[in-house]
Amino acid sequence: MKYIVRQKIFSLGDIFNITDEFGKPIFQVEGKIFSIGNKLNIYDMNEKHLIYIEQKIFKFLPEYNIYIRDIQVARVKKQLTFFKSKFDIESNYGNFEIDGDIFDYNFSIYRNGRPIASVDKKYISFSDTYSVNIAEGEKDEFILALVIVIDQVLHDNNN
Repeated sequence: MKYIVRQKIFSLGDIFNITDEFGKPIFQVEGKIFSIGNKLNIYDMNEKHLIYIEQKIFKFLPEYNIYIRDIQVARVKKQLTFFKSKFDIESNYGNFEIDGDIFDYNFSIYRNGRPIASVDKKYISFSDTYSVNIAEGEKDEFILALVIVIDQVLHDNNN
């Protein structure tokens, strides 16, 4: 399925919708306004809580944990590299790898060596906008959480 992730550039805290390719809202992402480190929640459009994302603070390199129903299902940590960004991803859902371009705008997500998603950042936009194509049968909300974490690390935190 194809999703559009568009963060509002001038909102108080992170609040944005993830839509399908036709603009229909599918998920809502809300960030806590007054918190140390990023804390984001993903809800479906019926306000059912699906995922909690938490940035680990006081780390040399950015690190995030992803929770589903209060159970940690993944840890995403940026690796120290000089050219292309790399991530160490530990997950209950398999072995994930991110392979992107040198500018960190377009990348692919692999699970157990198989491509499962492609992510393309729009270059001309007033906000961070991504087109995310996820393969059939994948955990879409989890893959979208990975995309949000990667955006937080590479573009929102200016690391």
